[in-house]
Amino acid sequence: MYDYIKGRLTKITAKYIVIEAGGLGYIIHVANPYSFSDMVSQDIQIYLHHVVREDAQLLYGFHTEDEKSVFLNLISVSGIGPTTALAIIAVSDNEGLVKAIDSNDIKYLTKFPKIGKKTAQQMVLDLAGKFAADSKADTDKPQKEVPASNLALDEAFEALLALGYKPSELKKIRPSFEGTNETTESYIKSSLKKLMK
Repeated sequence: MYDYIKGRLTKITAKYIVIEAGGLGYIIHVANPYSFSDMVSQDIQIYLHHVVREDAQLLYGFHTEDEKSVFLNLISVSGIGPTTALAIIAVSDNEGLVKAIDSNDIKYLTKFPKIGKKTAQQMVLDLAGKFAADSKADTDKPQKEVPASNLALDEAFEALLALGYKPSELKKIRPSFEGTNETTESYIKSSLKKLMK
């Protein structure tokens, strides 16, 4: 129904961002809300997917059309809903995802939250060969150098919890970030790499 929205980014939370357009504030669920940190109060364009349920109408947002395409392929698989699909694309290693699907790497796929063996097998069955070679989402944007604090790490872990990772999983990797200085977005990316090992 919607292809994209252009407006001012006014708010970032662990689960969603808010874009004001035409005097309305739209809640848009995204894979990594803190990847928008350097865009607050700026006009931006986000690609959208609109989901209508009995109890809600939800907007899901993406940096690029490729990222949106990966999301749409994922939610076409039985057992994968929008929240799980966001958790998968948050890793920003869609090249690795495509390779795992095409090579039947069930072990890799089950590392994503809420993806069991059956769902991983269904992903391979439904999606093998369906991704275009250029389906890698362009999330390697230059990052703003911001002095990190414990708050940045707390925000990152809050976002990871929102994606479905367990507190016990996050507790294991947290010590590896002691004494580091990263932005919230960097902490999320680094954490996702550790969680996928």
